[in-house]
Amino acid sequence: MVDYRWFYRLGLRPWERYPQVAARGIDERLGRESDEHGTPPGRVLDVGCGRGVYAPGLVRQGWDYVGVDVVPRAVEQAGRRGPDGATFRVADATDLPADLGTFDLFLDVGCFQGLAEEGRRGEAASITRLARPGATLLMMQFQPVRILWFAGGVSPEDVTTAFAGWRVLDVEPATTAGLGWPMSRTSPTWYRLEWPRAA
Repeated sequence: MVDYRWFYRLGLRPWERYPQVAARGIDERLGRESDEHGTPPGRVLDVGCGRGVYAPGLVRQGWDYVGVDVVPRAVEQAGRRGPDGATFRVADATDLPADLGTFDLFLDVGCFQGLAEEGRRGEAASITRLARPGATLLMMQFQPVRILWFAGGVSPEDVTTAFAGWRVLDVEPATTAGLGWPMSRTSPTWYRLEWPRAA
């Protein structure tokens, strides 16, 4: 499991480069979620939100945004930087508290991949508990490569196994343009899953 506390203490946040180099593709995906969920689109939980880099776009699109991260320093900085209307809390993705409420959309960009197998099961179970009928889960995860062993990585099978009961809507490669080596060799992949709608 990746210990992100040390990265924040050292001021190293390489994962924040991805939303910069892939902004267009991310905006399109988040815009599609907003369109499909209606007006207003509902509540979104950003799992492993870090400093809240996705919060401004989601709030602009009308989402009731909640971001959670296990690193207090990241959450503190997110609260200072975040847009009005965004909520940030310190919480463990592997055991999300029930008092967060329920959500229509879950966003996970790189959190799941940094967890050990038990933690991945915990995150999946936590998200499932908080999912409203018809909720969607949008994940971007890197696949494992030897040179970046410390950052984790998951296969499509890891995602579908952990999120049993969710329907896979899309599995698509993410852009690697601008990432540079070795991140460009990690086969970043977008996963879009749906929790069953009420009968």
